[in-house]
Amino acid sequence: MSTPWPTDSAPPSAPSLFDAYQNASRDNKFFRALFEEAADAMSIADLRGRYLAVNRRAVEMSGYSRDELLAMTIADLIPPEDLTREPLRFDDLREGKTLITERRLRLKGGRQVSVEVSTRILFDGNLLSIVRDITAQRAVEASLKEGERKYRELVENANCIIERWNPQGEITFMNEFGLSFFGFSQEELIGRHLVGTIVPQSESTGRDLATLMARICADPRAYELNVNENMRRDGSRVWVAWTNKAVLDPQGRLIEIFSVGTDITARMQAEAEKERLQSQLLQSQKMESVGRLAGGVAHDFNNMLQAILGHVELGLLRTDPLHPVRANLEAIGRAAGHSADLTRQLLAFARKQTVAPQVLDLNDVVARMLKMLRRLIGEDIELVWMPGPALWPLNIDPVQLDQILANLCVNARDAIADVGKIAIKTENITLDADYFARHPDCTPGHYVMLAVSDDGCGMSSEVTSHLFEPFFTTKGIGKGTGLGLATVYGIVRQNEGFITAASEPGKGSTFTLYLPRFGGKLTAAPPAAPLEMPRGKGETLLLVEDEAAILGLGKEMLETLGYRVLTAATPAEAIRTAEAYGGPIHLLITDVVMPEMNGRELARRLGAIRQDIGCLFMSGYTANVIAHRGVLEEGVHFLQKPFAIKELGLKVRQALGEG
Repeated sequence: MSTPWPTDSAPPSAPSLFDAYQNASRDNKFFRALFEEAADAMSIADLRGRYLAVNRRAVEMSGYSRDELLAMTIADLIPPEDLTREPLRFDDLREGKTLITERRLRLKGGRQVSVEVSTRILFDGNLLSIVRDITAQRAVEASLKEGERKYRELVENANCIIERWNPQGEITFMNEFGLSFFGFSQEELIGRHLVGTIVPQSESTGRDLATLMARICADPRAYELNVNENMRRDGSRVWVAWTNKAVLDPQGRLIEIFSVGTDITARMQAEAEKERLQSQLLQSQKMESVGRLAGGVAHDFNNMLQAILGHVELGLLRTDPLHPVRANLEAIGRAAGHSADLTRQLLAFARKQTVAPQVLDLNDVVARMLKMLRRLIGEDIELVWMPGPALWPLNIDPVQLDQILANLCVNARDAIADVGKIAIKTENITLDADYFARHPDCTPGHYVMLAVSDDGCGMSSEVTSHLFEPFFTTKGIGKGTGLGLATVYGIVRQNEGFITAASEPGKGSTFTLYLPRFGGKLTAAPPAAPLEMPRGKGETLLLVEDEAAILGLGKEMLETLGYRVLTAATPAEAIRTAEAYGGPIHLLITDVVMPEMNGRELARRLGAIRQDIGCLFMSGYTANVIAHRGVLEEGVHFLQKPFAIKELGLKVRQALGEG
C-alpha cells in the first residue's frame, strides 16, 4: 500500500500529518493508507484515553498486538510514577491546537522508551496522537551532556591554564585556574585582546603573534608549542609554556585556537639562576686565570721595568738638562711608566694588588682629588661634586680610591663628545633583603655609595654586559686598553663591595659603587710626602735580590741616597753576610719571591740573629707571602716594583722609623 509522500524522504512532521488526516478523512480509503503506513506510531483515542485505532508502527513499537492495544488506554502504557508526577490532561486541547509532550512509555515486557507525543483533538472530538521514539536521540543527547560535563569538569579542575582565542587575538574562554593565575574574572577577560592583557605590549608582540598564527595555520592538525613571558593583572611577569591547536569549522576554516599553558616561572628562574651561577663561575675562573697571568707577568715584568726605570732615573740625575740624550731618556721613562701602569691595572682587576687599607672618610678623599680630576677631564666639562652628609667610614687603601675616581672620570670624559657634565655623588645607604633578591651579587648591610654620572653618549645593553671584562673597549685603537673599568671592578670586589652600571644610548651613564661601612674610627691623615728627596745618614743596609740587574741597580740607587749597602743574591748569602758583618745593620731590604726561601722567612731568620734590624719588603708581586688577599699585614713596610728613587728613599726612612 503506497504512502502520500516519497518513501526515500524523511517522514513529515506531526502537524503535517494532522493536516493530511483532516484532508484524507473525507476519503476513507486514502486515510486508512496514510494512517496505517505512517513511519511514526499513530493512534486514535477517545477523551477518556481508550484506544479506538492504532497503526502498524504502534503495534511494532509497543510489542502488543493490535487487539491488546485496542483493549487498553493511553494510561496503561505510561509508568505509574510518571502519571503521579504528570497526569494526562486533555482539557486544555482545542480544535486546531497541538499538544507536544515528552514521556516515557512502558512497552510489553516492561522495557521503557522515551517518546515525543504530539496530540490534537479532531473535528469528531477524538484524540489523534503521533508518537515518535526518541530513545536513541535522548541517549545521544545524554551522552553528549555527560561528555560536556566531564569535559567542563576536566577543564575547570585542570591544574593548568586552558584558554580559547579567535584569529583576531581576542580571548573567548579561560578556565578557573587560568583566571586565578592571571588575576582576572571571566567578565573582565572575555573579549579582550591577548596583547596588553596577558601578553606584555612590546615592539615585537604583534609580529610574534602573527608568526604563531602562521605556524598554526600551516598545519592545523599539528600542535604548536611556544614559550612566552606573560603578564598578570598586577603587572608581574610570569613564564608560560603553551601548547596550541587550531579549531576548524566543517569547511576547514580556522575559527579558534585552543591553548593549554603550564606555569614554568620557577623553572625559568632556576635556569636563569643556573646561568648566573655558571656565568659567575666562568668569571671566577677567568679572574683566576688573569690573576695567575698577572702574578706571573708582574714578578718578572716589573723586575725588567724596574731595571729600565731605575737606570733611566739615574741617567737623568747624572745628565745635564740641556743634553740631547735627556729627551730620549724621558721618552723611555714614559713608555716604561705606561707599561708599569698596565701591570698595576691587571693586578687590580685580578684582586692581587698589594694594598694598605686605612680607615677614612670618602668625602675627604674625593675633595682632595677634585683639582686633579678637573685637570684630567678638561675645561669643557663641568665637574659637579655632591657630597653626602656624615658619611660612614671606609677601610680601604686611598690609592685604590684614587684609581677608582680617575678611571671613572676618564671613562665619563671619553663618553662626552664636546661639552658636558660629570657628577660625583656620595651618600650612606642601607641595602635590605629585597634589594639583595634583585642583585644577588650584593650582601644586605650598610654601605657608602659613590656614584659617577655623565651626560655623554651612553651605551647599549650589549656593551653594558661586557663593561667590566678585561681588555674590552669601544674606544679606537690606541685610545684605551680596556682595563680601566676592569680595574675599578677588581678594586671594588677586593674590598667586598659591588658596582652597577646604568646606561642608555644618548642618555648618559651612571656607575654606582657600594663600599661596606667600617665600624672603626678614622685614621689620622698621613703626612704629606716631602718635596725634597729623602736621604740617608750613613746607615748600613742589607739588600737581597735574586735578579742581578736589580741587585746592582738597587745598590747604586741606595748609595746615591747616602747609604752604606751590603748585597746578597740569595737568602743563604744574606744570612752568611749578616753573621759575618761586624758592624750594625740597620735595615734589611729584600725581595719577597725568591728561590730557597721567601723574603718573610728570611726576615724572620735574620731577626733571630740581629734583633734590632728593620725590614722593608719589595716586589713586583707578593703572592700573599706578606699580604692576606692582597692586604698588607699591620706593621709591614712594602715597596711596589717598579719604584722611583724618591719612593725608595721615602720608604727606607719610614722603615727606619722616621715617618
